[in-house]
Amino acid sequence: MQLYKEHQIKLYNSLTGKKENFKPINEGYIGMYVCGPTVYSNVHLGNVRTFMSFDMVFRYLKHLGYKVRYVRNITDAGHLENDADVGEDKITKKARLEEIEPMEVVQRYTVDFHNVLNTFNFLPPSIEPTATGHIIEQIELISKIIENGFAYEVNGSVYFDVHKFDETNEYGKLSKRKLEDLIHNTRTLDGQSDKKNPQDFALWKKAEPQHIMRWPSPWSDGFPGWHLECTAMSTKYLGEQFDIHGGGMDLKFPHHECEIAQNEAAKGVSPVNYWMHANMLELNGQRMSKTTGNTVNPDELLSGNNKFFSKAYAPSVIRFFNAQSSYRSVLDLTDDGLLASEKGFYRLMDAVNLLDSLKASETSSIDIPAWKQRCYDAMNDDFNSPILVAHLFEAVKYINQVKEGSETLSIEDLNLLKETINNFVYDILGLENNAKSDSGTDKLSGAVDVLIRLRQDARANKDFAMSDKIRDELAAVGIQLKDGKDGTTFSVN
Repeated sequence: MQLYKEHQIKLYNSLTGKKENFKPINEGYIGMYVCGPTVYSNVHLGNVRTFMSFDMVFRYLKHLGYKVRYVRNITDAGHLENDADVGEDKITKKARLEEIEPMEVVQRYTVDFHNVLNTFNFLPPSIEPTATGHIIEQIELISKIIENGFAYEVNGSVYFDVHKFDETNEYGKLSKRKLEDLIHNTRTLDGQSDKKNPQDFALWKKAEPQHIMRWPSPWSDGFPGWHLECTAMSTKYLGEQFDIHGGGMDLKFPHHECEIAQNEAAKGVSPVNYWMHANMLELNGQRMSKTTGNTVNPDELLSGNNKFFSKAYAPSVIRFFNAQSSYRSVLDLTDDGLLASEKGFYRLMDAVNLLDSLKASETSSIDIPAWKQRCYDAMNDDFNSPILVAHLFEAVKYINQVKEGSETLSIEDLNLLKETINNFVYDILGLENNAKSDSGTDKLSGAVDVLIRLRQDARANKDFAMSDKIRDELAAVGIQLKDGKDGTTFSVN
């Protein structure tokens, strides 16, 4: 029996604004699409946070036994600098600045993107399509939208007619925006004279003579609009309707709103049953921004070569930090927060490393099946990783208690504890146990072991004052000694 038959997931659907029971279109199968990066620069740490959250979702769905087709695209063309559909393609602009071919820009930063995600132990998606690899599908989609009366061509460019669409559909239902409010708040902008209305958006743009990336189409030599590619690629690989569409909160409007409109205009159906949005990553309580300098990239965070953090942090420490906050919450990246997460991460791993040394008893004094169910309940509640982490620290307490001899576990419960911890720590949260702390964990362990031996010698010589002094002074600096029938162990609090 597949695990998913035993576990009902509730997830927050951005479309309805509430948690709903998750039911796939086809039992046992899930189609999931997540908007990927625009590869004109090194991947932003905020994007990494979004992809990390959906990596955890992907891992949990696979763990439950679903056959998941996870599609995450690469935007390698056609992404204008602003939502007014004017300006220059970001990749073309980068190519001009560096005097290289646009596809050299794409290659360089696609490799960087994959390297960063590999460093953080991401699972690869099932399919990773590119926008330039699906120009034909995008042209066909535009033709269908025009045929259905929801788009118009002007001077070689094609625009989606938002007002026409809103007459029979609801533009703004995802972002909870009304078209009349958008009209009221829109100023007339230069460069929009081809549009019937400022709210209309480009499906195809005629390329100016200096524009490098261009493709032939029935309307002009040009390039697709920003929103079109995701509609074309998601439906090509997942069908006209699929289960989950994810992305950053900043994409809800206009990008995802326009995806819905394009699909309904072309195919008459809303494409996605459950919309999921990961919230933003802040740095020291403020929005990350290259303009203000309040930003740090993944390499700088991992190497410690930055002005914001006191040290380098291991990739799994950063994953653990991310797991301690709901994907729907704003996450504030601070040095104090990472230091606390690092301490918690190594405390968790110390306990995991003790598992194989635990000795089974005839009976259990801890209800491990109930603890296991609490772990699943947390993840079934909209992938509530902070609550899961809290339950993992319950297991840390259990492990230390069994080690000390104050609690017992039968062989069945001990094996269940090991299996469950491995499932959640490694397979679902994606943590790795090979990360080394820059704080000298190995040296600390060696030094404390020396003090433990000196304390044992003092007790053997009945010098209990010295024995107590060693214990108390270690406790004062956060190192707790624990005497058990198998000897003395320590933990860092």
